[in-house]
Parts: sequence; C-alpha cells; structure tokens
Amino acid sequence: MLERLFKLKDQGTDVKTEVIAGITTFLTMAYIIFVNPSILSQTGMDRDAVFVATCLAAAIGCFIMGLVANYPVAQAPGMGLNAFFTYTVVFQLGYTWQVALAAVFLSGVCFILLSLFKIREWIIHSIPVSLRIGISAGIGMFLALIALQNAGIIVDHPVTLLQIGDLSTFGPAMGALGFFLTIGLVKREIKGGVMIAILIVTVLGIALGDIQYTGIMSTPPSIAPTFMQLDFAGALEISMLSVVFAFLFVDVFDTAGTLIGVAQKANLLDRKGRLPRLNRAMLADSTATTVGALLGTSNTTSFVESVSGVAVGGRTGLTAVVVGCLFLLALFFSPIAGMVPPYATAGALFYVAILMMSGLVGVDWRDLTEAAPVVVVCLMTPLTYSIAHGIGLGFISYCAIKAFSGKFKEIPLSLLALSGLFLMKFVM
Repeated sequence: MLERLFKLKDQGTDVKTEVIAGITTFLTMAYIIFVNPSILSQTGMDRDAVFVATCLAAAIGCFIMGLVANYPVAQAPGMGLNAFFTYTVVFQLGYTWQVALAAVFLSGVCFILLSLFKIREWIIHSIPVSLRIGISAGIGMFLALIALQNAGIIVDHPVTLLQIGDLSTFGPAMGALGFFLTIGLVKREIKGGVMIAILIVTVLGIALGDIQYTGIMSTPPSIAPTFMQLDFAGALEISMLSVVFAFLFVDVFDTAGTLIGVAQKANLLDRKGRLPRLNRAMLADSTATTVGALLGTSNTTSFVESVSGVAVGGRTGLTAVVVGCLFLLALFFSPIAGMVPPYATAGALFYVAILMMSGLVGVDWRDLTEAAPVVVVCLMTPLTYSIAHGIGLGFISYCAIKAFSGKFKEIPLSLLALSGLFLMKFVM
C-alpha cells in the first residue's frame, strides 16, 4: 500500500528511511507547538486551544502534502505570520483575534483560487528577486525584535522608543541562555536542538521557582474556545484588504521558496529546474491555512526545516505523513506547552530570524536601485511593527527609485499597480 501511495522505489527510498526522515523533521520543527501558542495567546486566545489547533493544523497540512502532493515537506503554522497576526493586526490595528482569524481564512481561500487558476506563477514572477529577499529578511528582523522584547532584553522608552532592559533579572538572562544553547546545539547538528533548548530553559524556570510545574502528559485540551470563532463582518471591511493581502502575499512566497529549496536539496526538480506537482503542493498549503483558521490558528505554511529530513534520505510524502502523526501524538503533551514562558522561546525566535536574514547575501549590493528598496523593507518592517507596511513601503520605494534612476521600464506592471494601491492606502 505504501509503495502504491508514495512510489518509494521510484525515488530510491524505503519505509525505514522515510520514517527516520519524518522523525528528524519533526524534531527540528517541534518548537512551533510551544512558540505558536505563546505568541497567539497574547491576543486573548485560549492558550490550550491554540496548542490543539497548532497540532491539528500541522497534522492536516502534512497529511495533505504527503498524500496528495507526495513531497517530503512538513507544514505547520508559520513564523512571522503568527507575529503579524498578534502584534500588527490585533495589537497595532486594534482588531479582535476573531477578525484576524477570518482574515487568515480569506487569505487561504484566495490562495486556493490563485492555485486553481494558476495566477500564482504570474504573481511570483512579477515581484523582483531582491524584494522577495528583502521581505523575508524584514520578517526575520521583526521576529528578532519580538524575541528581544519577549525576553525583556529590549524594553520601551518614552523618548528613544527603545532601550536595553535590566539584564541582571531572570527573564533576560534565561532568554540569552536559550539563544546560546539553540545556536550551540544546532551547530553541533543535534536533532531537535531548538526544542531541547526551549525545554532546558523551561526546566530551569521550574527548578528556580519562576514557573509552576503542572505535569507532562494529559488528555488533549478542548479546542472549543477557538474553533469556528471567525468574525467575517469585521474581516470584510475595506481597511482589512491590506491585511488579507499581507497574509496571502507572505504565505505564497514563503511556500514557493521553501518548496523549491527543499525539492532542490532532494533532487526532485525536473530538467528545466521546475517542481512537478507544484500546484498540488500549493493547494496543500492553502487548504491547510483555511482549515487552520477554522480551528483557531494563523497561516499554515511549508517549513524549511523539512531539509533536515531530506538530508537523512526523505524523498516522498511518507516523510510528511510521519511528521503529521507525530504532531497528533504531541496533543497529549499540552501541560509542557502550557508551562513554556516567553523568554524560553525567545532563543528559537532569534534563531529563525537569523535563518530568514541569511538570504541577504543574494542581493546585488552594487546596484543601489535594487539594494535600497531591500533596506527599506528590512528596516520598516520591524520599525513599523507591521509586515504589511514593510511590504507596501518596499514596493513604493522600488518603483520610485527605479523611476528616478531612469529605469522605469524595469518596473513590472503588476508591481506598479500594487504600489499604487499601497500608496492610496497610506495617503487616504
């Protein structure tokens, strides 16, 4: 049955190899079951319900990716998008988390339509590579800022806006320790290094009396507090259009980039460098996002940590299915997720930020018309505390700089139209 479903022999793999690859991938991305509830619960969402929604959305995404697209790519609620959900849509713009969930659902539906009508290729190819790199790096810087704030290393100031916190207190010290442990364990190629670092800091918090111990295993909590709690009336306001677009835009590029990167590592691209069954893979991502919103979590996306499973031999969708099964098993460990404090996940956030900023090496820094918009996106995303604003200002900057530099013909028509919409939004 497994051979018929996943074509194992055609890919030169076997069940044992795929299972090991699935376990490896899960260990490298399992930190999301701690980090996602920690971020989304700040909006007022029930933390236990978000934990369940995170595990279920990840499992569903992995099952669809594995069974329909047959790729060794795992899925879960994405980093960056969960931060945008909490810190921009809810905290900055003032919408309720119910409205934000509805916006995630609408972005998932739009993603499905783009995949069905094959418009996604036009969108992906119309955005210059430098801007794509800048958006990813900008989100990375945004996550880094959030990590520093969660650990208490950076705090607010009435005059300078930001200042260094009291590093002699428990939270900043544990946040820094978590970061050092994360980098050290990952560098030593220890499987599940990010998750291990989170658990070590949490255990230290319990041992030193900062966290109350509540247990390790229990029956899965109720998902009722977040299930089907979407507010479509608020999400259909004109002002929410840019929010839905930001969710959609980041999800599309995050998924496409991850899929191509993982496929390249696994030698799954065809002779023309294209990914077969890309449409199925994108549909898996968009469907998981839609279902995840109904369950109570932000956008589900493909995880670059899937490369770890590919590195040990994962080549088919069986790897993704194994990851999905492990996410279901994780449902019985909700007490652990409930004890993890924000400073324990700060190191993981900062680590992910580094990964997202590493793409800046691909920017042509000798061409100011390409480099300047990248810097705008990278700085404005964290400083405005909004991925949507960062994207919009980056688009506008790219078009303006190209025009003033006598390179108007290099501006894609679609990018010009999107920049015009963002400009209208900022002005009006």
